[in-house]
Amino acid sequence: MSTSYTDFVGEVQHRIEAGTQAEAVRTTRAVLETLGERVDEGGATDMASPLPMEIDRYLLAADHGATYDYDAFVDRVLERLNYDDLDLDASYGRPSTVDRAEAVYRIKAVVELVSERVPGGELAHAEAQLPDEFDDVFEFVGLETKPWDEA
Repeated sequence: MSTSYTDFVGEVQHRIEAGTQAEAVRTTRAVLETLGERVDEGGATDMASPLPMEIDRYLLAADHGATYDYDAFVDRVLERLNYDDLDLDASYGRPSTVDRAEAVYRIKAVVELVSERVPGGELAHAEAQLPDEFDDVFEFVGLETKPWDEA
C-alpha cells in the first residue's frame, strides 16, 4: 500500500494525538532513525523501500548494525524526542516533553504504521534481527482494534 509523506505524517499525528505535524515528524524521525541503527543495512532497506522518500531516509541514513538492548533503544528514542536540535523559536526546533511511557507508545504506533506499509517478508527480515526483548515494539502489529481506534 503506497502512501504519501503527508498521509504518513498525518496518520502518525492521529495515532499519537500530536498537536502539530512537527511533533509527528519528530516522532517518526526518532523512532525510525533508532530502528535503522539497530538493524543491518539490508533490514533498513527492506523496511524503507515502500515508504515515502522523505520518511525512508530516516532508516537509510542511520549507522546500521548497532547492538544495544530494548531499554537502550527506548532511551535513544526518548533522547531524540526531547533533544533541542535547533536554536529557533519555531515549533520544530523545540524539544518535546515526552516521558518514557509515552515514548514506548509512540514507538509502537510508528512501528505498527510501518508494518501496514511494508510487506510482511521485509518487516520480518528486520524483526528477526532483534532479540526477543524487542517483541514489545511490535505489540500493536496485528491487533484487531488499535488504541487510536478506540477513542
